[in-house]
Amino acid sequence: MSAHQRRNLVMMANQIAIAFDGQRGDAVGQTVAHIKAFWPRRMREDILRHLSTGGEGLTPTAKAAVARLAPTPRT
Repeated sequence: MSAHQRRNLVMMANQIAIAFDGQRGDAVGQTVAHIKAFWPRRMREDILRHLSTGGEGLTPTAKAAVARLAPTPRT
């Protein structure tokens, strides 16, 4: 993923999170639901990869939402 693509993903995740921060309810959960519903798998994988390197630029809500996107290990 290029730096430009990474900046765009961070910007979009932040915009979603900020929109839900201003509403009632669980902003993190709503951000997760939005990303799952509207972002293709590749975009979700890219933002997870960005988070794994520190998630620079993500707001606290966006960072928490992206962390929830990570697949849970199967036992």
